[in-house]
Amino acid sequence: MIQLGKIQTLTVAKTTDFGVYLADNDNSRKEDTILLPKNQVAAGTKIGDQLSVFVYKDSEDRPIATQTTPKLTLKEIAVLKVKEVTTIGAFLDWGIAKDLFLPFKEQTHPVIADEEVLVSLYIDKSKRLCATMKIYDMLQTDSPYGKDDKVTGIVYEIIPAFGAFVAVDNKYSALIPNKELHTKLNPGETVTARVTMVQADGKLDLSLREKTYLQLDSDAEIIYEKLTAAGGFLPFHDKSEPDAIKKEFNLSKNAFKRAIGRLMKDNKIKILEDGIQIV
Repeated sequence: MIQLGKIQTLTVAKTTDFGVYLADNDNSRKEDTILLPKNQVAAGTKIGDQLSVFVYKDSEDRPIATQTTPKLTLKEIAVLKVKEVTTIGAFLDWGIAKDLFLPFKEQTHPVIADEEVLVSLYIDKSKRLCATMKIYDMLQTDSPYGKDDKVTGIVYEIIPAFGAFVAVDNKYSALIPNKELHTKLNPGETVTARVTMVQADGKLDLSLREKTYLQLDSDAEIIYEKLTAAGGFLPFHDKSEPDAIKKEFNLSKNAFKRAIGRLMKDNKIKILEDGIQIV
């Protein structure tokens, strides 16, 4: 059976002036064959030859074959560039003649031209190949990573109630929970993170921060640099509001308290009633 959206090996069943017809067996009936256009046919191709082709639909919605390998096949995941956004949706460059349609309803955020998006390929109700950014159920949960491993992935969706969803290596399911989101992330952004937990179902929990004892020096340096730039004093201390600390230092209150504790221990600052000051 000839399969839409997949690379497959088909047999040349018939030759014509405008190309060759391919079949998945030796049956040359028109309804069981698919056209490979002449500009895709190598010289000397003859009946009985086997060709590796990708099957999609042309601009008139007819199944057609190509020997050009697309950047994405059915149920795979890949990063594609947005070529244009129209009133009906976006069109993506996937390496073959006809651009790939990304409907508005399959976008996890409004895309713009030249943006690179992580998508999967599916067949819609009208039997057309389309892209979707809703890839959560298509990601694998058998990653080789364990606790404290460093990983790289693309943020594909942000849901305020949960956090930032990440496709590690573009294929493994991961989440940066809200409690670990100490910086603003955007869909499409590539992040490097640390695995904090491998869930029972194989999904990964991530953090953008190092382990506490490694992060301390970095956090302390951030605070000390801001103190220096402010002339040696800032109106923050361990009783300051968490939101004010996050806005000023992009740190949680606990991280801030640990860092100023380190600076005090190193005799670099002192804590006053109304703030912190360089010694």
